[in-house]
Amino acid sequence: MSVIAIDQGTTSSRAIRFGPDLAPEATAQEEFEQYFPASGWVEHEAADLWETTRRVTAEVMDSSVRAIGITNQRETTVVWDRRTGEPIHRAIVWQDRRTADRCAALKKEGLEERATEVTGLLLDPYFSGTKLAWILDEVEGARERAEAGELLFGTVDTWLIWNLTEGRVHATDHTNACRTLLYDIRAGDWSDEMLEMLDVPRAVLPEIRDCDGDFGETTLFGDPVPIRGVAGDQQAATVGQACFEPGMLKSTYGTGCFALLNTGDAPQFSKSRLLTTVAYRLGGRTTYALEGAIFIAGAAVQWLRDGLGIVEAAHETARMAARADPKQDVLLVPAFTGLGAPHWVPEARGALFGLTRGTGRDEVAKAALESVGYQTLDLIRAMQADHGGDTGAVIRVDGGMTASDPAMQFLADITGGRVDRPTILETTALGVAWIAGHAVGLYPGAEGFAARWALDRSFEPAMDEAERAARTERWDRAVAATRGV
Repeated sequence: MSVIAIDQGTTSSRAIRFGPDLAPEATAQEEFEQYFPASGWVEHEAADLWETTRRVTAEVMDSSVRAIGITNQRETTVVWDRRTGEPIHRAIVWQDRRTADRCAALKKEGLEERATEVTGLLLDPYFSGTKLAWILDEVEGARERAEAGELLFGTVDTWLIWNLTEGRVHATDHTNACRTLLYDIRAGDWSDEMLEMLDVPRAVLPEIRDCDGDFGETTLFGDPVPIRGVAGDQQAATVGQACFEPGMLKSTYGTGCFALLNTGDAPQFSKSRLLTTVAYRLGGRTTYALEGAIFIAGAAVQWLRDGLGIVEAAHETARMAARADPKQDVLLVPAFTGLGAPHWVPEARGALFGLTRGTGRDEVAKAALESVGYQTLDLIRAMQADHGGDTGAVIRVDGGMTASDPAMQFLADITGGRVDRPTILETTALGVAWIAGHAVGLYPGAEGFAARWALDRSFEPAMDEAERAARTERWDRAVAATRGV
């Protein structure tokens, strides 16, 4: 017996079939096009998200599959016609900054403090609520149709569930709902106050269910298969890293970087501009986390490949970094779509510092890898301020970028914490596979799952304190300069 984990990400859709021992048995992956119609705007064709998902799922499906789990890029916003299932606009991606002015206006009205009290989030274009309001305002007739109940909204999980069930289920889970700016983090339900603040009609919203709830079944691939696990990608990775105890920290390096710190069964509100979020909700019990969100991590390497053309494949950057001139100190602040936590400056743009005539491809590649460590340091310092000085002593890492030994060693060096890389790097899919498999009785409980977590390698900090302090100071100056670009 097996479980399929659908991992719908920012640049590709993937499906992995996990066997009864939670080992991957089959994988299929397909990339899709990104659209950048204006500066700071990022879009996907919602149909691409669904069609690539359908194809990769079909590729790994067989008669042994007992459940499907879905994990997804969060905050990305889709609005579609309830009757036809056709999107009324391209999906607006989580990285998109088009609603920065709307967020700034709400802040000027003095509403951010209240929004944070209700949702645990900040008034930033990162989140779904202002994206949804933008679509309703900008697409002709959309607001009237939404208020009449003709349109539906969803993050990507909801869009996939709707299509997998052929329109029978319009639902999301708590980990995705809490990223919309429309969710009351304490009540665990949609907030009428936030709906009014952002001018969003309740009629478009999906039902909220537990991560291990019943999300219907799909018959698109043969016999009915239940959908029994749903979690946003970063929360799924938290589960996949078995961060079930308060104080445990994971950091995922994909397109962006997201660090989640388990804070237990009560929401903890940050004084350092981190996010309060649902880590997971299983069996009716909610566990919370503090989250730091960085918009550009692996995307910096993608920029080296697709934007600058200085690498042909991401894995080349490790070799290039090793060749880089150690006497050059090039810094990249990759604020290509603004600065995320703990700065939250949507207008910021990326910058390179320390360039000389001797700077070449190798030095820029090294700076791209090191930018991930520096940005994680910002998150660790904020978490230490909120949660205690020992936070970050051990960081469990996952995601494709963690395959780079130089990047992980620098992460340990600059944060001063031990970095633990597991044998399975794609813990996002693993986490939601476990949720779905446990829901149907195929996999053990949390304690048994945690016992299976296996270490591939630990990276211990080797940088001396004086160098770490000097590098940190220079990074802080670079970020301060970038804020004004």
